[in-house]
Amino acid sequence: MLPTSSRLLSLLSLLQARRDWPGMLLAERLDVSPRTVRRDVDRLRELGYPIQATKGPDGGYRLDAGSQLPPLLFDDEQAVALAVALRLAVTSGAGIEEAAARALATVRQVMPSRLRHRIDGLEVTAVSPGPAPQAETAVLLAIGDAIRAREILRFDYGAPAEPTPPRRAEPHHLVTWGRRWYLVAWDLDRADWRTFRADRITPRTPTGPRFPPRELPGGDVAAFVARRFRGADETPSRDGGFAGWPLRAEVILDAPAARVATFAGDALVEELGPDRCRLTLGGWSWTSIASSLGRFDVDVEVIGPPELKEAFAQLAGRFAAAAGQ
Repeated sequence: MLPTSSRLLSLLSLLQARRDWPGMLLAERLDVSPRTVRRDVDRLRELGYPIQATKGPDGGYRLDAGSQLPPLLFDDEQAVALAVALRLAVTSGAGIEEAAARALATVRQVMPSRLRHRIDGLEVTAVSPGPAPQAETAVLLAIGDAIRAREILRFDYGAPAEPTPPRRAEPHHLVTWGRRWYLVAWDLDRADWRTFRADRITPRTPTGPRFPPRELPGGDVAAFVARRFRGADETPSRDGGFAGWPLRAEVILDAPAARVATFAGDALVEELGPDRCRLTLGGWSWTSIASSLGRFDVDVEVIGPPELKEAFAQLAGRFAAAAGQ
């Protein structure tokens, strides 16, 4: 049987790997008795880990979210991925540069030397046409909360030196375009759809009442935002062109919107959660679009069109043949 400290780390790693664990299965994986598992769970609780137990013949354990963040356990690949994401965060425009640098220093300090060498060899330089105003993290979180709760957002809009009457809007989408964050919302005072720069928004509390969902014109936030920024009279081409490109595709990436936005160019990024986002992009060919998505180095879910899936299949065959050589 493993020493207690090693066994606790193994138990914590298992609890982080999946949502629910039957008690007997944990005992088998750790090669201990169910009674030992119960004692080890109690030790982890004393260390601040919110572990819930379920009773019954199929009872087990679940690692829940708590009021405070307990120490986390990462495997090698997760630790490297976290360090890379923190390096990229300095160009996100989300106002988290200082916090990301401190988090990276903390992660690097406890890394084994073999992992520190890997991340130290990665140098990221932000190249952009010019500095873009940054939206505060608290503002983005407040907007995201209002979108998810479908609550009317009350906010001041504009620079402090340019006071304007408070605005009221039904928030629908938080997107990035050209290294800036924007809120797409129904403006209640003007009875029209508007886009607001997030760096100019100062939310007021509390938020307003809940509202029923309202359908965006055309039902497509990517096309709507592209038309707004490229002229209200612009209409999508018959072949689905987007932002001046003859072809248009839509995918979901398993990566934070802030990270994807850094390399998205003129594509549209829509936040779906802390680690998922929708990317709408254009290109000259389906193969070029498929190959360009490889730069994000994350799992890709193709929303459409079917031609993009076919392009991925063609590339997979070519790359497999190249690997076989």
